Amino acid sequence: MNVTLINTYQSSGGAAVACRRLALALRKSYTNATLLVQEQVFAEGFVTPVATSYLQKKAVFGRFVAERLYFYFFEKSKQVRFAFSPGVAGIDISTHPAILQADVLHLHWIHFGFLSLGSLKRLLSLNKPIVWTLHDMWAMTGGCHYSGTCAHYLSHCHECPFLKHPSEKDLSYRIFEKKKALLQNAPIHFVTCSQWLADKARQSALLRQFPVTAIPNPIDTELYKPMDVLALREKLGLPVDKKLLLFGAMNTQDPRKGFAYLEKALNQLYEADKNLKEQIELVIFGKAEEEVLRRLPFHVHDYGSVKGDTALVELYNVCDAMVLPSLEDNLPNTVMEALACGTPVVAFDTGGLPEMIDHRQNGYLAVYKSAEDLSKGILFVLEEKRQESLLQNARQSVLQRFTEEHVAGRYQSLYHSISHKKK
Repeated sequence: MNVTLINTYQSSGGAAVACRRLALALRKSYTNATLLVQEQVFAEGFVTPVATSYLQKKAVFGRFVAERLYFYFFEKSKQVRFAFSPGVAGIDISTHPAILQADVLHLHWIHFGFLSLGSLKRLLSLNKPIVWTLHDMWAMTGGCHYSGTCAHYLSHCHECPFLKHPSEKDLSYRIFEKKKALLQNAPIHFVTCSQWLADKARQSALLRQFPVTAIPNPIDTELYKPMDVLALREKLGLPVDKKLLLFGAMNTQDPRKGFAYLEKALNQLYEADKNLKEQIELVIFGKAEEEVLRRLPFHVHDYGSVKGDTALVELYNVCDAMVLPSLEDNLPNTVMEALACGTPVVAFDTGGLPEMIDHRQNGYLAVYKSAEDLSKGILFVLEEKRQESLLQNARQSVLQRFTEEHVAGRYQSLYHSISHKKK
């Protein structure tokens, strides 16, 4: 069977990482999977870029700018600039060889000028069976990627909190109407990475009439695995006598990522016991502002942007625990990666996180938006007597639920099922 997976990026962002891992897992399980992306960042035989010439690559950036400029005049503030996609700029890929040769088309994250609503309409006109894996809420809303506390997607989007001038028939209303027309009788089977998102999809006005299946993202457990901690700490120049707490800071200024709660939790730990400053240190990777890091009460080892799986595996392994203070998340790759390496995770009890973290077994689920409980969770997972059992449970939870073989098998069954229905 020929399956073409479609994603904006090859490896940038959580959805791209998950999509690429799925393509690799499918190929290991003897499905002929091709990954179609806007641009190829590095050579991989199964990855096919849409933009190959100089002008086509320039056009990729042009479409991204056009999409952002369009929304610029509607946005409430710059904080929501990339949290809403109007779907007005895109390219027609319906005649691309990777599309035409596919038995099944598998959509993933398609925004930032890759596929517009018009592009999707042309794909649907091919009448091929389509699987669409949702990495956020965009398919069921009037444009936002996560709705936060807004529940308008359950009936009809309007009065959008992301817009400068929300109204009864604002931009979100108009996009919602276009999506409703686009999806009518569409041959799509929706997949979500978490049961949490599946429940939202089944309740939403746009998707409730479609089949929705929850299938998690896969991970290579032969790559992401426990290693010799002491040897790695010496290699990376990290102290062997401290408790190391890991935090992946993609954007500390994004309120949805919850960094303010982590900062507050760390300050509460320090104020409660100043001796902890000599016992705990922080390891941070990703995008973090120096000014923000200087405010933290514990010593910080800042690794910046980490390239490649090997470097990530090492960071997960050298740390005693990871904390993820996200306020709204689907099925974060970082949590799965940490658990696969035997590193327990502390997070809020929200989104898809309870589907990965078993409270007090392989991590700690803190009361939502409670910095105090987050700090309790950090202390819980760092206690010496619990470390070995938490490590074992963390690794085992991934082997039971998220292996490549398990996830690829579920997708293969779905592909065959919808292909059979089309015939």
